[in-house]
Amino acid sequence: MRIEAIKIRNYRALRAVELESLTGLSVFVGANGTGKSTLFDVFGFLQDALVYNVRQALAQRGGFREVVSRGQDGPIEIELEFREDEEPLVTYSLKIGLADGQPVVEREVLQSHRDGQPRRFLDFTRGRGLALATEAGDDQPEAEMKLAEQQLDAPDILAIKGLGQFQRFRQASAFRRLIEDFHLSDFQPLDAPLSERGDNLALVAQHLHERHPKLFQEVLAKMAQRVPGVSRIEAVSTEDGRLILRFQDGSFKDPFLARHVSDGTIKMFSYLLLLHAPKPHPLLCVEEPESHLYPGLLLELAEELREYSERGGQVLVSSHSPDFLNGMRLDEIFWLVKRDGFTRIHRASDDPQLVALAAEGDLPGALWKQGLFQGAHPR
Repeated sequence: MRIEAIKIRNYRALRAVELESLTGLSVFVGANGTGKSTLFDVFGFLQDALVYNVRQALAQRGGFREVVSRGQDGPIEIELEFREDEEPLVTYSLKIGLADGQPVVEREVLQSHRDGQPRRFLDFTRGRGLALATEAGDDQPEAEMKLAEQQLDAPDILAIKGLGQFQRFRQASAFRRLIEDFHLSDFQPLDAPLSERGDNLALVAQHLHERHPKLFQEVLAKMAQRVPGVSRIEAVSTEDGRLILRFQDGSFKDPFLARHVSDGTIKMFSYLLLLHAPKPHPLLCVEEPESHLYPGLLLELAEELREYSERGGQVLVSSHSPDFLNGMRLDEIFWLVKRDGFTRIHRASDDPQLVALAAEGDLPGALWKQGLFQGAHPR
């Protein structure tokens, strides 16, 4: 499954943003405060709204007035276009406003598109609307697809959550999986949370070691290849059933326990665990992967992220690193600029000068460092 387009209106600094023809791996660069984290938070908001409701999702972010773009009354609008394999394009659109001072779902629509014709699966306004009543294939005309009136418990509940029968329908289930399994990189690759410093690294590694030993051995082998000085990693089981990781540095006779190795080594190992999880997250957002990593490792990490996207997990990355950008194609790079308090997003492959320079052999990171991504640097 892959998101192909994103449209956002009135979400904090993202007053009017559109991204089209997204690739499996996309990287977003720009000065601090230009909206990179806000873009990722849109997916976190949808996830919270699906798990709880719109009111609680907004409350966690300070309330409607704190989330809606400054100077705007709303509505907050989010639209995602996504596709599963070769299936028709599906669009999910959501508008959130205020009624009597309380957040409500002004409009929520899920529909697919075939031959230019929309086929609705749900269409709701403030907790009441139409939902597909009988299972139907994408090849059926909309006139033959039976929609029935439905009522939700409250006007701030997402219909995609409140209508349990939608688990039967592929399009609705696909969207729910996309949002429910969305992951912002706080290192929670498997069943046990993994903190950024890898404090419980052995616990997460043990899960992979016990249930997916081949994947675990692949991670160990890649660590030895990618991290300078690490010649070998051992996973040693203790008498009480715990797993202890020992990192062998080629310069020393005795191996180190995981808690004694550098932050960068722990972080790279954490990324490899995340990216070799048996089931990729359908959407993974990674913030500033360059932190604590040696610049030479960033090309290796870019390669791992691309392989992850090819296995079925779409990846969005925010970065300030020219070294990381050097591992990207121009059509995978977006840069954010803040003007008059609001974010604008540009695609590197749409800039003729950048395209010409890249064709002559210039690397994207070097072009960005030279300031040729117009407006991307703070002044």
